[in-house]
Amino acid sequence: MTESTAPQGPEPAASTTGAQRPAVHRRISTQLYAGIFGAVVLTIVASVVSWISFSNVDDSQRRVSEESVPELAGAFGLAEFSNALVAAAPRLTTAPSDQFTTISAEVATAQREFNDHFKPLARANPTDVHVQEISAAADELEKNITTITADMPHFYSLTRKIEQLQVEIPTLSDAANSIILPAIDDQLFFQVTGYRDQVSDPIDPMTRTSGGELLLYRHLNALQADVAQASELMGSALIASEVAFVEPLTESFESVDDRIQISLSAIAESEMVPGLEPAVNDLLALGKGDQSAFQVSVDRLEIIARQDRLLTENQALAVDLLDEVHAIVQTAQAGADQATENSAQTINTARILLVIISVIGVLGAGLISWLFVGRVLLRRIGRLSGRMRTLAKGDLEEEIEVSGRDEIAEMASALEVFRRHALEIQRLNLVEQLAQELSERNDELQEVLEELSQAQDQIVAREKLAALGEVTAGVAHEIRNPLNFINNFSAASAELLEEMAEVYEDIIDNLSDEDKDLIEEINQDLNDNLERIQSHGKRANRIVQDMLLMGRGGGETQMTDINDLIHEHSLLAYHSARAQDPEFQVLLEEEFDPDMGQLEVVPQDLGRVFLNFVANAGYATNKKQKELIDAGTVGDYTPTVVLKSRRTDENAILSVRDNGSGIPPDVAAKIFDPFFTTKPTNEGTGLGLALSNDIIREHGGTITVNSEPGEFTEMVVELPLTRAKTTPLVGDGDGDGTGDGAGEGDGAGEGDGAGEGDGAGEGDSDDA
Repeated sequence: MTESTAPQGPEPAASTTGAQRPAVHRRISTQLYAGIFGAVVLTIVASVVSWISFSNVDDSQRRVSEESVPELAGAFGLAEFSNALVAAAPRLTTAPSDQFTTISAEVATAQREFNDHFKPLARANPTDVHVQEISAAADELEKNITTITADMPHFYSLTRKIEQLQVEIPTLSDAANSIILPAIDDQLFFQVTGYRDQVSDPIDPMTRTSGGELLLYRHLNALQADVAQASELMGSALIASEVAFVEPLTESFESVDDRIQISLSAIAESEMVPGLEPAVNDLLALGKGDQSAFQVSVDRLEIIARQDRLLTENQALAVDLLDEVHAIVQTAQAGADQATENSAQTINTARILLVIISVIGVLGAGLISWLFVGRVLLRRIGRLSGRMRTLAKGDLEEEIEVSGRDEIAEMASALEVFRRHALEIQRLNLVEQLAQELSERNDELQEVLEELSQAQDQIVAREKLAALGEVTAGVAHEIRNPLNFINNFSAASAELLEEMAEVYEDIIDNLSDEDKDLIEEINQDLNDNLERIQSHGKRANRIVQDMLLMGRGGGETQMTDINDLIHEHSLLAYHSARAQDPEFQVLLEEEFDPDMGQLEVVPQDLGRVFLNFVANAGYATNKKQKELIDAGTVGDYTPTVVLKSRRTDENAILSVRDNGSGIPPDVAAKIFDPFFTTKPTNEGTGLGLALSNDIIREHGGTITVNSEPGEFTEMVVELPLTRAKTTPLVGDGDGDGTGDGAGEGDGAGEGDGAGEGDGAGEGDSDDA
């Protein structure tokens, strides 16, 4: 080497790098090139063998892909569309009229697909027995399908005609009876009293009880019975299940028709029932002619019988067709298996040759590794590597031994130069290390300072919340007694009003109309006021209860199955809503992760969260449904609440999604504020979501609200799989108290305690 590449140190680089490069035959590169050349030769030999083997495999695969596979694919396609062809006739006979065109087109498509798959097989094997049997069976099936397709429009027409007759027969029968029944009553009244109408004089008993009048009365009664029998016969014909049942009904109808004509002739001579004959004849016309109820029923039953016969034939043909198709599939499968076996044999031969070449290559590589790499290179490199490790550990005092005249010797010389320079650099590194340690200590002190600041903020927040909890519990206890007085005295006043109403009923006859109206008005006003007092008293009581819950601890943590907890509290919210509103309906869909498992939570608190979520979601969807019903645009809307759980590597993601009216952005920003609610005044307290938010934060999680106004709202809870040991922000303690605030006293006050609340959207912060 004419120039050293090592950096200049305090001492000049010794001549250990050598003045000349190693001889060509001594160089490691020359020896490596020789070994690589041998490996390349073996690779070329292996490539030639592989090329020859792949050519043979390609020939085998070409035979499989160009002959066996198309034949097998055609056979399988034929089997697939054979099933469609077999199922075509039952589909046509059971198709609704509005879907017949679509199904008929699908059947035609199936026929074309069947022919497209069958024709290539038929051309390839025109003398095959299976192909000939398939062709005959397919032709017969298509013929039967064509017959059924042609019959179905007439069948639908007859069905519609029967439905029309089933409506017309009762209508015309009622029209005839509306004339006959009054005529019977008038004739009976005339025979008993002698009055034909209100203005005429009565007829003498001899005349009104004569044989002609009695005969007229009998004809009217007989006509009523015959009209009813004719209607019944036509109705029975329309629902008959066999053609043989219709013929006796037709003969009976003709007999009834003769009797009706005799009765009509006798009644027409009296000229006392105008319009009777046209009404009866209109009814009888439905049972006569080519479009009569009897003929329409016969035509329809004949089509049904013909279709049953064709379906029976198709079943037998289907068995034959599928057997023959199965035979063709087996033949094609056998051919494909044989071609695949030939290809596999070719591959095995190539595999054996490659294994032999690979063994030779491995043995050659082993010899090279043992003779050259192991004895010449690795031993010296090992010594050099050991010295490099000692250098890495900081031992820079011992000099590096340089032996040989090849590249490894050059590496040893360069490493010696590096050792000398490293001694100088070591001193500089020591200074940099001390500076780095000082910087790290400063960073640690800064982190400790930030942690102390956060701890101070948490202590202040806890003190504020503890004070708020004490104030809330005290206010709740103080408010509860007046509320009990209000509720109890309002209930007692309601009972007094009931007693006053009873007294009022006793003296009502002694009062003037003006006094009655005044008393009733005052009574109604008092009842309305009591209802308002009770409604707002109950709402205030709910607010007090929620305030006490806000200041109460949630119990001990325990391992809880999250899916079960959500399921149970969603059902609890549903049945609670059903108890308040029997018409309440909502579809609960559960998409739980089966791997969710258990988490360490406070089950009472977390259950309260999902009770609130499901109750609010059910309220929102029910409200939207009622609004759509009032607007007449409900369509296919179904109130739905979807419950989901998903477990990730670090978190459990739980969500409640509804298809209600959504939450406007300005409302969504305030739903976690205490006492904020969009429900009417007497339905929500506004503490449910505020309490839920506190519970989730105490569990180390977060609540996210996703909403699209008019479309949906989704409450997403993320909880850590491992709960951190945290101190609840709200201290434990039971802030609830019970007591009877009823007392005796007299007093009256004026004013209306009714309040109005207005809010739109969903996601009310009211607990269930």
